[in-house]
Amino acid sequence: MTGKLLGIARKSKSHAPMEEIQTADLTPETGLEGDYRGKLRRRQVSVLCRKAWEETCKEHGKDLAWTTRRANILIEGLDLKDTKGARLRIGDAILEVHCETDPCSRMDDASPGLRKALEPDWRGGVCCRVIKPGKISVGDSAEIES
Repeated sequence: MTGKLLGIARKSKSHAPMEEIQTADLTPETGLEGDYRGKLRRRQVSVLCRKAWEETCKEHGKDLAWTTRRANILIEGLDLKDTKGARLRIGDAILEVHCETDPCSRMDDASPGLRKALEPDWRGGVCCRVIKPGKISVGDSAEIES
């Protein structure tokens, strides 16, 4: 199954506002260019699925921007649940899924009750590390490699 890259966002430091961008370089050394978390080897890049985010917002009763989740990448057409160890190709880059992104208390700071709505079925997305560098752009294909 092939999906699509819908959004890219980064933050310059902890608690900084999310900045949406159209293209970015992904590297094993820095993760997503310009994002402060990129040097954390196993949690360099966070990926969120649009369907999971929509389910979260529906359960939460609020229509929130995807960047409220503070993820780096928004994709559609793929299910990220239980993908630990899988490889995710986006554009020219390849990411390895390290773990589920556990929602933190910052989600309730953004909207009370959001953390609980993110908990089921890996709705918060996944944390990945970059294993093959490449440039990604909104509109690129995304797929889970077997």
